[in-house]
Amino acid sequence: MRCPYCGSQDSQVKDSRPAEDGGAIRRRRVCPDCNGRFTTFERIQLRELQVLKKAGRKVPFDRDKLARSVEVALRKRPVDPERIERLISGIVRRLEQSGEQEIPSDTIGEMVMEALKGLDDVAYVRFASVYRDFREAKDFESVIGELARSQLPADPAKPA
Repeated sequence: MRCPYCGSQDSQVKDSRPAEDGGAIRRRRVCPDCNGRFTTFERIQLRELQVLKKAGRKVPFDRDKLARSVEVALRKRPVDPERIERLISGIVRRLEQSGEQEIPSDTIGEMVMEALKGLDDVAYVRFASVYRDFREAKDFESVIGELARSQLPADPAKPA
């Protein structure tokens, strides 16, 4: 691991323990060249995932990019950070367990929308507005109507 102070590649691990989120390992490191101390967080990666973009290009899956997208949608919303972390970890786990190495970006977007729909309506609409590239007010009306319909109790008089 490269030292953030001097750039040396020879840092040494002084302490390792599970991070608070349980999905990472927290390591305290020291650089023998400059004696700088720093912390790294390392996650176990089950499989090297590739995201297949709409234009056909492939890019490595980036958990941090997924987390930033979700956090932007949830900005200033009253949602416990632990729930956000569970949402992100759940999506990543589903992607890793899918058995696919290349995952279309649409699949990831739909998973995020599905997860946000159950977590926070405002975040769902925010994410949908970017993901579906809303251009006018009726686009918002449409997704809000969709959200309202999904939350209505089933009508017992209608056959399923």
